[in-house]
Amino acid sequence: MQPRDPSSYPRRILLCVSGMTPQIVTETLYALAVRNGSAFVPTELHLVTTTEGAERAHLSLLDPEQGHFFGLCADYGLDAGAIRFDDSTIHVIPGADSRPLDDIRTETDNVAAADAITAMVRDLTSDPQAAVHASIAGGRKTMGFFLGYAMSLFGRPQDRLSHVLVSAPFESHPQFYFPPRKPRRLELPKENRYVHTADAEVTLADIPFVRLRDSLDPTLLRGTASYSDTVKRAQASLEPAELVLDLETKRVLAGGAALELPPTEFALLALLARRAQDSRPGLSRQQAGDADATEFLAIYRDLPRAIIGTEEKIRDGGLNSLDLEQWVSRLNAKLDQVLGPGRAQPYRINTVGPLARSCYALLLKPEQIRFGAVED
Repeated sequence: MQPRDPSSYPRRILLCVSGMTPQIVTETLYALAVRNGSAFVPTELHLVTTTEGAERAHLSLLDPEQGHFFGLCADYGLDAGAIRFDDSTIHVIPGADSRPLDDIRTETDNVAAADAITAMVRDLTSDPQAAVHASIAGGRKTMGFFLGYAMSLFGRPQDRLSHVLVSAPFESHPQFYFPPRKPRRLELPKENRYVHTADAEVTLADIPFVRLRDSLDPTLLRGTASYSDTVKRAQASLEPAELVLDLETKRVLAGGAALELPPTEFALLALLARRAQDSRPGLSRQQAGDADATEFLAIYRDLPRAIIGTEEKIRDGGLNSLDLEQWVSRLNAKLDQVLGPGRAQPYRINTVGPLARSCYALLLKPEQIRFGAVED
C-alpha cells in the first residue's frame, strides 16, 4: 500500500531546530506552503531552541504587529489562526539541572539537546493522524544531526526531512525572512550596496532517510529512553539475528530481548530450533507423527511449571493440529509484542512448503541458534 500524501493528514506538523537564526522558520514555511504551491500547509509549527533562540523567535516571528510569521501569512493568504504557533510550541531545551539552556557549549549541553530532540520527535510521530516535516536548517550543527537521526529512528512513511536553501547574500541577511510579495531593497552595509528581494531564491532540499521505526524495540516508541540509549538499542536490533533458548529457565533471547514463554510454546520453539540447527524439516501442520510427539515431549517434560495434563494429552492423542496452530499464533504474537513486527520477523515460526504438505519451521540458519543460559 502506498503511503498517504503528507498534505492529506489532518494534523500537519512543521518541526524546526533553531539558534540565533529564526529566519529558517519562515523560510521553510514559505518553501513548503507557498513556493511548492501549498503542497504542505502546517496545522502547527514546533521549534526546539535555547533561551536566547526562543527570545529571538518570539520577538522576530510572533510580534503581533511586526512578526514575520504573521507577515508571511498576510502576504500569501495563509490563515495564521489555523497554524498553531505560539510560545507554547517554542520548546526550550532543558539542561542537565532542568534549567533552560542559554546555549549549547559543553558535552553535557549537547547530551541534553540530543535527549530533548529525541523526545520531541518520538512524541510527535506517535500520532497516526499526523505527518511530520522536520527541517535541519537551523541551530548548531549537532542539533540538525540529532533531528535527522531521530527522524531516522522514529519517522514513518508520511514523515519528511529537509533543509531550506536560500541564495546568497540573502541566506545570512538579518532582515531577510522570506521573499515578500511586494519586493523591497535590503542594504549590505559591508559591501556598500543594496540587493533586491525579487532576486532571492528559496528552495527546499528533500533529504531521503532510512526509516528504522519497524525494527525498534516497541518500548522505545512509547518510553522515555535517552538519545544514547535509543541509539544503543536500535543498533542491537540491526545486529545479525541470534536465538538463544535456556532449557533450565524456559527463557528465550531473541534479537537481544529476553522473554518468557508458556511451556507449550517454549517446547515447540525449542523443537523447531533443534531441527533448524540440524537442517531437518519442520513440523507438519496437518498431522504430526508419533516421532514428532515423542520429540516434543522429551523437551516438554523437563520444563519447569509444565502444565498438568498436557503431557498425557499429547501422549494419548499426539500433537493436535489445532493446538499447534494456537501455539504458533500465540508465540508469534508474543514475539511481535516484545520485538515489534519488523524486528520479530527472523524469529517467527513460518509456514513453508506446498499447502498439502506444509509445515511449521524456523528460517534461521544453524549458526544463528544456540542453547544456553539467558541472563536477566
